[in-house]
Amino acid sequence: MKLRILGVVLCLSLASGCSSFEGPDDRGFISQDGAVTLIPVEDREQPVDASGEDLDGRKIALADLRGGVVVVNVWGSWCGPCETEQPDLNEAAEETSEIADFLGINIRDASTDNARTFVRSFEVPYPSIYDPESKALLAFSEVVPVRAPPTTFVLDAEGRIAAAVFGALPSVGTLVDIIEDVESEASG
Repeated sequence: MKLRILGVVLCLSLASGCSSFEGPDDRGFISQDGAVTLIPVEDREQPVDASGEDLDGRKIALADLRGGVVVVNVWGSWCGPCETEQPDLNEAAEETSEIADFLGINIRDASTDNARTFVRSFEVPYPSIYDPESKALLAFSEVVPVRAPPTTFVLDAEGRIAAAVFGALPSVGTLVDIIEDVESEASG
């Protein structure tokens, strides 16, 4: 029984990116390589229904953003690759502001103070759900396994995952191209 419990805890830890194993980085998270996964329209599953409070305590829900492309970035203020990719996310958000909404999901920060400092330091132009226990993130894990931050999802107009980038974005252009492709699906 103890081995079974240990196995479940280990699997959950790896799935959430929270690992006691030391990788290329000594902070205990699993680095990812920026691999892009595209999901064809016919293979997309149910819409993602994540919600929570933003960094200022206001309610926010993905369902309120349906009808257009939504980019969701999973991040933590403690995550080095998240810092590296944030300027690219900001640029992509600006370039696609006419066709896409952006939303962050801040995970594993013990308080909103560090998250707010990150948002100010990197001039993040979009809101984030404060999700220290990764409850909002579970809605994504039901469709595509989330390993660790940073992870970026592109949702179609129906709120279904159309693409995922596991790890820091390869480039601004990659994300912009994905957003434009998903947006063009809706317009025919």
